[in-house]
Amino acid sequence: MITLIGKKLAKEGESFIFYEPAEECSTCRFKASCIDSLEEGHKYTITEVRDVEQKCPIHEDEKVQVVVVEKGETTILTDSKGVFEGSSFEFNRQGCSNKDCDFRDMCFPEEIGKGEKCVYIKDLGKFNDCPRGNSLIKCVVKIYDK
Repeated sequence: MITLIGKKLAKEGESFIFYEPAEECSTCRFKASCIDSLEEGHKYTITEVRDVEQKCPIHEDEKVQVVVVEKGETTILTDSKGVFEGSSFEFNRQGCSNKDCDFRDMCFPEEIGKGEKCVYIKDLGKFNDCPRGNSLIKCVVKIYDK
């Protein structure tokens, strides 16, 4: 999918999470090609930087660059049983009240919502360092494209 991103941020292989559009975006003539195809809270990876720039008042140097993005991959910890590389599953966050855990970001990744469908990209093996003793799998996933 094609979108626009600040010129200084437009680097192949870079990832970003789209949180929400700026207020100024609602009346911008590039809104359809810039933000309308992005889903709030999702991670994207830039796969191609095109040689086209546009003016944009909200970005540094007031310029954006055309880029091609795809949904980004995320490393998570999950207890999903019966999943294997290439399969899809519904992501369910772990029941954990330990707010100070060093691994919390992998059990509660901000870019994947509860119940979102993910594709299991790569198995990174069993994860035995959970402070609560949960049996977890470390894996790389990508949100399923709708």
